[in-house]
Amino acid sequence: KDEEGNAWVTVHSGSRGVGYKVAERYMKKSANDDKNFEATHPLHDESKFGLEYLNILDFGLEFALLNRLEMIRKVNMAISQVLGEEIKFDLWVNKNHNHAIKEGDYYIHRKGATPAKLDERGVIPGNMRDGCFLVQGLGNEKFLNSSSHGAGRKYSRKGAKEKFSMEEFEESMQGIVGTVSQGTLDEAPMAYKNVFDVMDAQKESVKVVKHLTPIINWKGERGMRHSKN
Repeated sequence: KDEEGNAWVTVHSGSRGVGYKVAERYMKKSANDDKNFEATHPLHDESKFGLEYLNILDFGLEFALLNRLEMIRKVNMAISQVLGEEIKFDLWVNKNHNHAIKEGDYYIHRKGATPAKLDERGVIPGNMRDGCFLVQGLGNEKFLNSSSHGAGRKYSRKGAKEKFSMEEFEESMQGIVGTVSQGTLDEAPMAYKNVFDVMDAQKESVKVVKHLTPIINWKGERGMRHSKN
């Protein structure tokens, strides 16, 4: 919910592995090598492989959006069933990250960041406890017209599971209905940087429109995200 008590649904999910496979496939194509392809090799955007890649990149982004919309539809359907009335919603923002965007004569790739051009809407997630921030870009060239995509991890997934106990995880999530289990221990709030410090550090790049705090926080456990069927 926001500061006024309005209900919100936020979804953090991508193309469910499509983007990863596309990147791997075209890294191999650009390197012309199926085994040693980690180094950077260019694809011209007017070449056969370059055009293929850009088209499939767009497909991946649309596929990811459809995934998110379907999740929101099912959440709204469940709320409607509980309340016994139709629930309507408006899409405030759809924000992608970790993909190439053509800006002028260049393709810009923001890793762990997202565009924050003047008046551009964005969402910056913190963690399971502290929620997320809806923001508006200030178009700051010093920040390359960008903002962080989120708070960022303080501990790796493995490191978080070694550092924190289930008791600490459960204590940190008091008052929030959430997926608090051994399978999501790597997502404990303490595994992330302090999102309030992160927001303060980029106040010249974005202004906060709303701070959304969790009522219910559901996460898929790692290892259950990809089905072979």
